[in-house]
Amino acid sequence: MSPTLDRADALFDVGRYEQAAALAAQHLATVPQDAAALVLLARCRHRLGREQEALESVEAALLAEPDSLPAWLMRTHILLALKSYEEAERSARHSVELAPGYWGSHYALGTVLDRSVRTERRREAYDAARTAVGLAPEESDAHFLVGLTAQRNGDHRVARQAYETALRLDPESSEAHNNLSLLHLRGRWLRPGAWTKAAEGFVESAALDMNDRQARYNLETMAWGTAAGARWVALLGFVAASIGSAPLRTGSSGAEAAVPYVIGALVLVAGWAGWAVWITRRVPPRLRRPLLLVARNCRPVLAMAVAVGLLGLHSAASLALWTLDESVLGVLGFPLFWTVIITYWVSRAALQRRAPRPERGR
Repeated sequence: MSPTLDRADALFDVGRYEQAAALAAQHLATVPQDAAALVLLARCRHRLGREQEALESVEAALLAEPDSLPAWLMRTHILLALKSYEEAERSARHSVELAPGYWGSHYALGTVLDRSVRTERRREAYDAARTAVGLAPEESDAHFLVGLTAQRNGDHRVARQAYETALRLDPESSEAHNNLSLLHLRGRWLRPGAWTKAAEGFVESAALDMNDRQARYNLETMAWGTAAGARWVALLGFVAASIGSAPLRTGSSGAEAAVPYVIGALVLVAGWAGWAVWITRRVPPRLRRPLLLVARNCRPVLAMAVAVGLLGLHSAASLALWTLDESVLGVLGFPLFWTVIITYWVSRAALQRRAPRPERGR
């Protein structure tokens, strides 16, 4: 490899793709049929999002060297990005034919097949991922693919083990953190601490990859779920405050008025105090700031939190200002009650529209 190409390769490794592409092009000006340089240029263009140009470079590399395994593998990834799934699969299968003993060939095939909506192809994707792990047990990406394909096939135990192995080999794998957290989230009602582990994983994933939209969306979902869960406390508090303050507002006195009032106040205070204790234990201090930052920039979360908060404040005011005429607070109470219920469904639908759409092939 020439010194120019060595520098280009080093620049690529540190993420300076424009400069690496420029040096690769400079080298190709003197050696236009250098397959390795053409593949490197294709990799740079692929990282820069210039997929059609990347495909042209890799096709030129294959014209210069038809059996270049790096070129076939790069071609597979570019075709996947272009959503040319059939061509990507043919390219991946040819890579396996060229190098059946190389884990990367099976990894590429498994990655392509995993995009399929057909169950039998997902099973084949899992088999390809297992083959890749067998050939390269120390490759984090191979274990991640096993986890991903197992998760798609419903085998969550195998998926969890594979993600944990991937993270042991590469603790900075944002995708493994994210997917393992999704599995923790599935078992949040059965395993104590699972919700907290899931939140920690999503925070770690988002911190490792600032462009990871899936991890951010998962955090938004958790923040929304926290706000939405409080709606039951707010609705119960509203009912308790309304019933508890009603006798006083109708002119009752003595035990007939005091007992419902005290019970209503106790239910209101106990409900919000219990929710505060529960949420404090569920969300440790290290997770509160990330969740608040996510919530602040997510309208469905803000809408749900505001609706719940307003109803909670109305309930407290209803008990504290029991001397006011019922019509003064009643004119706000029932609209706020129904606002919480309607906001739940509207904000939930809005949040689902923010979800990143998974890519699917045949």
